Amino acid sequence: MSETDNVILDTASRIFADLSTQEVINAAEKGAWPTALWEAIEQSGLHLTWVPEASGGAGADLLDGFAVLKAAGAAALPVPLAETLLAGWLLGRAGLEVPEGPLTVARGRHRLADGRVSGAAVAVPHARHAAQILVLAEAESGLYVACLPRAACTVREDRSLAGEPWDSVEFNAVEPTLCAPAADVDEQALDAMGALIRVTQAAGALATALELSIQYAGERVQFGRPIGKFQAIQNMIADFAGEVAAINAAADAAAEAVAAAGGAIDADAWVEIATAKVRLGQAASNGPAVAHQVHGAMGFTYEHRLHHFPRRAWAWRDEFGTETRWARALGDAVLSWGPDQLWPRITAVTDK
Repeated sequence: MSETDNVILDTASRIFADLSTQEVINAAEKGAWPTALWEAIEQSGLHLTWVPEASGGAGADLLDGFAVLKAAGAAALPVPLAETLLAGWLLGRAGLEVPEGPLTVARGRHRLADGRVSGAAVAVPHARHAAQILVLAEAESGLYVACLPRAACTVREDRSLAGEPWDSVEFNAVEPTLCAPAADVDEQALDAMGALIRVTQAAGALATALELSIQYAGERVQFGRPIGKFQAIQNMIADFAGEVAAINAAADAAAEAVAAAGGAIDADAWVEIATAKVRLGQAASNGPAVAHQVHGAMGFTYEHRLHHFPRRAWAWRDEFGTETRWARALGDAVLSWGPDQLWPRITAVTDK
């Protein structure tokens, strides 16, 4: 990791540790916007990590952004930093400037006619807080990236399993503030990048849940000694550590594949992302089960901070497609290689 990389990650970690506290996260779940946290993110430029310097961004490496996202997941960040980074990636692929304020992306393909966008989307993260909502809109001439002012859209508030805003949005002939051809981005590429972002965040969240479990096992005394001294508990935590190691390795491999492709989603990157997304399903099921067993009844209480991390992992594993959908698509991709290419593709080493 370079000196610049260290500065970006250290800045992010410090801000998240200071301002993404349990009290702030709980208040956000009740509807309070974390003003101080978002202002600190904007002042540091973390939300522009993937935006080129020529466009007013940080001009950092793509992997820097994924490191920030993992730290955000580890802190259960209650603001749309991940969504703003995804929107910045989408705008960058279309050659558009990134507008000010928090951003989000509404999945699906919408209609662009007479210079206006119409359509609807569900489970749009932080739509109520976004200054602009990004969409892929189809016109007669092709697919476009359109940036829509949230004030011109109809937003119906809802929440995810994690207590985060997942709103429904309707666009009724909304005039975009920015619009350009989508270039090399389509629905599949957008879903893949979104899935990788969620896998990366979940890897961070599960790592924190593991840390909390190890800490609690060393502090909780039962039958005259810490429960972490009992072999059964040690085996459970070891299993959890294996899940965390596996999902982190899968997330990092997928991020490196996207970086090697210059930020695009090529065939190799897609396979790595699909693998990581499927792996998240197992990690999000097995890991939190251990964490809550180790913590006992305490881990299920709202007052304890553990619940913030498993609930996010559970919500994120289904976003941008369930693990079943990704597993089937991955299976189809692997079968398409044919018998002669299967082993060479699995064991290939690249110097990209």
